Amino acid sequence: MTLALGGFTAPVWFSLLIAAAVLLAGYVLVQYRRRRHIMRFTNLELLEKVAPKRQGWPRHVPAALLLVALVLLTVGLAGPTAEIKVPRNRATVMLVIDVSLSMKAEDVSPSRLEAAKVSAKSFAEGLTPGVNLGLVSFAGAATVLAAPTTDRSIVVQGIDSLKLAEATATGEAIYAALQAIDSFSRLVAGPDGPPPSHIVLMTDGKQTVPTENQRGPRGAFTAAKASADKKIPISAISFGTTAGEIEIDGDRRRVEVDDESMKEIAKISGGKFFKAASAAELQQVYETLGEQIGYETKRGDASRPWFILGTLAAIVAAGAALLIGQRLP
Repeated sequence: MTLALGGFTAPVWFSLLIAAAVLLAGYVLVQYRRRRHIMRFTNLELLEKVAPKRQGWPRHVPAALLLVALVLLTVGLAGPTAEIKVPRNRATVMLVIDVSLSMKAEDVSPSRLEAAKVSAKSFAEGLTPGVNLGLVSFAGAATVLAAPTTDRSIVVQGIDSLKLAEATATGEAIYAALQAIDSFSRLVAGPDGPPPSHIVLMTDGKQTVPTENQRGPRGAFTAAKASADKKIPISAISFGTTAGEIEIDGDRRRVEVDDESMKEIAKISGGKFFKAASAAELQQVYETLGEQIGYETKRGDASRPWFILGTLAAIVAAGAALLIGQRLP
């Protein structure tokens, strides 16, 4: 929960601060008049015998605390509001994971795919309960392993079942995620329309299927534009390093990550780009996404702390008055 003040619902109550200012002025005036009356007493020796010894500044503590209490309670009555982070009670997220052969590279221990599985499961299990999560895997083709659901065990089982395959069809993966979101949205759409949706795309390489430009009919950039048209942002995670290698038919091949393509996908769709060059960084990215996707910021009532502090200040003022002056202020 955040407590950054964002306004007041009933600022008219601030007019009570005028009364507090009047009380302060009255208190100062009374202290001034009391001093003048004392100075008029001509027999100072007799005054020292009959008048109690003045207590100095501590005698002003109860009045000061009472004034603070009035100010705090006035702010509470004015209805302060604050931005409050609350779990989403309806949202759809599709987790899209690359399982192309490049994901067996061991530049990320124990391998890119195994590290991705661990982080993806942590993301799934930590996502707020109100979010419907689905899973798509892709290599040369895309497969929906789990339709959007609040049952995290289904998604975790799908992540555990991920297997490597040839090629990288990034565009097809995005289209498969969009189709899964559309189908689910039609089922759960209410008076306010379908729930907000989001795609989390994690890959380590450039599109190879189809072989034409990524801006082709089924290319990754075209799919990202389709996602933007549906107002579904894509959080693109580029996972791996430039030192990644795999062995194919006895040959060692370099499998570098393609940051630029992922940046473009995120930009076109209205999402964000994330770079993860290690398992720890990938875990941190997923935790960040869990916070961003699983929670929303709303404006709520923030008067409770002001009332609590105001009441405590009033109680302390009364206690100080009894302790110092043997009477209530």
